[in-house]
Amino acid sequence: MPDLSHGTAADAAAVNALRSAVMRLSRRLKHQRVDESLSPTEMSVLGTLALCGSATPGELARKEHVQPPSMTRIVALLEAKGLVRLEPHPDDRRQKVVSQTERAEAMLEESRRKRNAWLASLAEGLDEDDWAKLRAAAPVLEKLAHL
Repeated sequence: MPDLSHGTAADAAAVNALRSAVMRLSRRLKHQRVDESLSPTEMSVLGTLALCGSATPGELARKEHVQPPSMTRIVALLEAKGLVRLEPHPDDRRQKVVSQTERAEAMLEESRRKRNAWLASLAEGLDEDDWAKLRAAAPVLEKLAHL
């Protein structure tokens, strides 16, 4: 594995360009929202539930890198909007388990569809060589996202 902290100037430039491009693309994707009433954090929590399944508020707080009291407030907001439900924890009556509702699943699916369509429309502007590079880079970017 390359040690980029002592890499070449070209490696440093590539890391800088990657960071910049990913951040800019991420900001633009965030604007492709289906429900403007949800904050990016609320959408992120719903996405985590979709990806990882039901979780306690404490587990969600760890996964989302927020403090537990903040997650308790976020879950309460999502519950009030009918997007999550709280159920008793099967092993610990002091805790609750948060699950997304069918309404949340439908909203996330519509959000994915809208964002994918937007991204596909951008990709239509690429030539075949760039599109092939993007297809090849996608698994690597996915791996980086989960390290």
